[in-house]
Amino acid sequence: MKLIGYVDNGTRHIGAVDGSHVIPLGEVSTFYADPRAATASADQVTKRLVRAELVEAPPVPRTARVFCVGINYHAHGDESREHSGLDTPKVPMIFGRWADTLVVDGDPVPVPPNEDGLDWEVELAVIIADPVWAADRATASQHVLGYTVFNDLSARKKQLETAQFTLGKNADRSGPIGPVVVTADEIGDPNSLTLRTRVGDSVMQLGNTRDLIHDIPSIIAYITDTVSLKPGDVIATGTPAGVGLGMKPQVYLTAGDVVEVEVENIGVLRTPIVSRADLAARHEL
Repeated sequence: MKLIGYVDNGTRHIGAVDGSHVIPLGEVSTFYADPRAATASADQVTKRLVRAELVEAPPVPRTARVFCVGINYHAHGDESREHSGLDTPKVPMIFGRWADTLVVDGDPVPVPPNEDGLDWEVELAVIIADPVWAADRATASQHVLGYTVFNDLSARKKQLETAQFTLGKNADRSGPIGPVVVTADEIGDPNSLTLRTRVGDSVMQLGNTRDLIHDIPSIIAYITDTVSLKPGDVIATGTPAGVGLGMKPQVYLTAGDVVEVEVENIGVLRTPIVSRADLAARHEL
């Protein structure tokens, strides 16, 4: 099943994609109270909405936590060592994003005024289905509702000025997510998915989750021996090699660029890059 978020009368809802239509599955809080029951009942819902007429929204609660994993592909570890001197982490390197940075497919993202541009990072993201504490690695994947595409757009100047990633990883609107959440039963093997980033006609990143340093069960187990995961929380599992920071010369996204990130069996997430002034003039900031 493919899921999206959308707004109805000012409230975020979750729906199941049915061709060009969407089956409403309830307000986001109701859905995430028992997402498996909600998806199982989709066949009983007769109402259909036209997807093109909906205002789409991130498919998670506004209170969701976004846990990001840094340097989690072997090849990206090699390039990170070269451009920033960071060693390959022996355990998952977790940093946080705020949920209000999340935007959806097609939403424009502004470049912060003191950055040379934004850097791309295609990632496979995990959506959590139920409360998780002290997960066992052998059964951790049972807590996954589904998978989606994430672009961890990064303000590198702020990120690298200090040892803390928070500001560089939380620029306004810098967390595109989507275009759908594919439920775990339909994704196939999450440890064998191809990821791509394209800017215009150029492929910037091409990797596969086989290259993950820490796999998804290991990440869930590592997080939950300290922090309880909640339904709707997001884990962005890291990016393969090929980020703009690692290029010679470095290449960043600037106003007028369009970046597309793709994960096999999920889809393409498209993001136009704009100036902050242009976005403000359109009253979208």
